[in-house]
Amino acid sequence: MKALMGLPVLAVLLTVITVNTSSAACCGAVSYKNVGCCDPVGYEPCKQQCHTVMKTVRETVYEQQQYTCYKNVYDTVYDEKTIDCVKHVQETHYRNCEYTVCKPVYTTHYKTCCYTVCKPVYQTHQKTVCYTVCKPVYETKYRQVCYTVCKPVYTTHQKEICYTVCKPVYTTHQKQVCYTVCKPVYETKTKEICYTVCKPVYETRTKEYCYTVCKPVYTTHQKQICYTVCKPVYETKTRTYCVNVCKPVYETCHRECCEVICKPVHYTKTVKVCSGHWDTQVTECPGPVMTKCVQEPGCWTWDPCCCRCVYCPGACKQVQVQCPPRKICTKVWVPEVCEKTINCVRYEKEVVKKMIPYTTCRYVNEQQTKTCSYQVCTMVPEQKTKTCSYTTCCMVPEVIRKTCTYQVCTMVPEKRTKVLTYKVCHMVPETRTKTISYTCCNMVRENKVKVVNYTCCQMVREQKTKTIAYQVCNMVQEQRSKIVTYRTCQMVSEQHSKQVPYTVCNMVEQKCVKQVPYCVCKPVHYTQTVKVPRCVCRQVPYTVTRCVPKCVCKQVPVQVCCPTPCCEPCCVKVRRCRSCVSCDICGS
Repeated sequence: MKALMGLPVLAVLLTVITVNTSSAACCGAVSYKNVGCCDPVGYEPCKQQCHTVMKTVRETVYEQQQYTCYKNVYDTVYDEKTIDCVKHVQETHYRNCEYTVCKPVYTTHYKTCCYTVCKPVYQTHQKTVCYTVCKPVYETKYRQVCYTVCKPVYTTHQKEICYTVCKPVYTTHQKQVCYTVCKPVYETKTKEICYTVCKPVYETRTKEYCYTVCKPVYTTHQKQICYTVCKPVYETKTRTYCVNVCKPVYETCHRECCEVICKPVHYTKTVKVCSGHWDTQVTECPGPVMTKCVQEPGCWTWDPCCCRCVYCPGACKQVQVQCPPRKICTKVWVPEVCEKTINCVRYEKEVVKKMIPYTTCRYVNEQQTKTCSYQVCTMVPEQKTKTCSYTTCCMVPEVIRKTCTYQVCTMVPEKRTKVLTYKVCHMVPETRTKTISYTCCNMVRENKVKVVNYTCCQMVREQKTKTIAYQVCNMVQEQRSKIVTYRTCQMVSEQHSKQVPYTVCNMVEQKCVKQVPYCVCKPVHYTQTVKVPRCVCRQVPYTVTRCVPKCVCKQVPVQVCCPTPCCEPCCVKVRRCRSCVSCDICGS
């Protein structure tokens, strides 16, 4: 690259040197004095001839190259492992517990009670009662009343209302429908029917019958009736009676109960645990071998046809070059099995005795005396007399004769025959097809605006006066009399006796046994399948893009300046020195 950059600099220097009018060219290596086949001649200063030469230049180009690498990916895989486990299941047991209960025993006894019953005896009487009736007399009067009337005053306003209307859009479709029709096929048949007709034959008859009618004959009588009226006389008395009361007496007792408890016992055990760690492994991979294009150095040659120096580039050849190695770091899972001490708990049964307090209740009979007040009703008889009018009805029999005409209908049977024609219908199925047109309705929404008139009502008060007619009722007394029928009750004393039941309660002690539940923790062994994780390594390909340097040869134009002789080429004799042969500037 440095040699390529120096070429333009050298070309500029040569241009500067050749501008001076001197008799030397190519650094004084060429002289044109006394050269030629004719007499010695004087020469003018030499001119510089510049021309463009194509030079091969090597340029490094970086190409993107993709290659596949592999990396380790660790997947977690679960292996099923069966382990033994213990769980504690609570189990309910029952034990017998005795306790004493005071059971009430009820006994029913009977005692005889004598009591007096007053039996009512009713009698009907009549009497004339004078009473005053207030007869209403109505009088119409008038008065002025002021009242307020709310008169409505209506005002009409308008407002716009937006509403949505669903417009139906109908679409008519058609479809073929197959249906079965049962076609009736009628067949006419005849048959002869024998039937019996009952003909009525009417006969008129007459008969005479006698019946007795009882006619009532009423007679009015009067008689004096003596009756006794019992007047009740009430008397308050007091009595004392004894009552048995059962009073509860509570007593606290203790009983010993055995209870099984599960006591935790802590212990340790060693368990193997699968674990591991990640290690980083460094792998050195050799670099890839690349084919590189290398160009050999070229040389300058004199072209007599063009009368100038021409650069001949060197040959290009392919060379295999190995790139530097690269390091790959990978993580590797190193499994380890370590022992771990864990704390465990097991439950051991232990019987514990404890005293449980309980309360017993027993009832103690206690005599109590109570005083109660009661009323005794004594009926005092009183004699009274009254005149009673009564009517007696006597039924007088009377014989009546009557003649009755009636008809007797006798049914005479008569046999007849008729021919009956009837039709028999057979249904023959027939399949038909018809085209049914049906309409589908799709509702399309459409927004509309309408102006709505609404009326506001405002109530305006207005005073008015009206005349009200009202009636005044005055009650005028009027004397009247009426006959009142009334009943009198006479209480007749009657002695009765009855059996009155009463209940006596005796508390009887009774021993009972009940089932008391208690829980026992029972260890149950079971097998459980757990998933143990482990890592599995797999190679995953991935694509890496790298830049590979590539040497490209290309032709670059270079301007080269060489001196040109002033005489004819046939008369010019060029003398060259040894030092010019190896000149790097012109290459000649």
